[in-house]
Amino acid sequence: MTVLILGVMLWYASHLFKRLAPGPRATMGNAGKGVMTALSLAGLVLMVIGYRAVPNMPNLIPLPGNGHLNNTLMLIAVIVFGAGMSKGWLWTKIRHPMLWGTLLWALAHLSVRNDAASIVLFGGLGLWAILSMALINRAGPWMRPASGGIKRDGVLVVIALVMYGLITGIHMMFGYNPFMGNYV
Repeated sequence: MTVLILGVMLWYASHLFKRLAPGPRATMGNAGKGVMTALSLAGLVLMVIGYRAVPNMPNLIPLPGNGHLNNTLMLIAVIVFGAGMSKGWLWTKIRHPMLWGTLLWALAHLSVRNDAASIVLFGGLGLWAILSMALINRAGPWMRPASGGIKRDGVLVVIALVMYGLITGIHMMFGYNPFMGNYV
């Protein structure tokens, strides 16, 4: 569990440093981007290794059908996350689409995984997304971006469906079948 917690802490440090300490981050210049990227990647690797090392010991039994809730939320999360990159109509309606996508991802996983490691990983990253949105909002009002058109959203949905298929395939490779209904 220590490795997982360290990974989540590195993720927080690398992603919140710019918002919490803008002066010191600015003094790092372009080299700071490399340092933050390295910390992010190290955190990600530690989270994966740490999560996989902790045995699954569920705290609660999920309600029947939570797997379907998870799958629906995950598809929405992938679409919302991608809206930040597609720059279509949806992009103009959601402030912080990548952070909202991350929060939906965390909630989806917590609906079916409630062991201690899952609470640390998914709860920790969901909390990070909320904290990040609050810090960004504190910096100033949102200037709504111009829409690239609804066609971009159509492409987004197609790409999101492909990504969803890849994500579920990877989960199945690791023994987590998201189509079982419940998978505690």
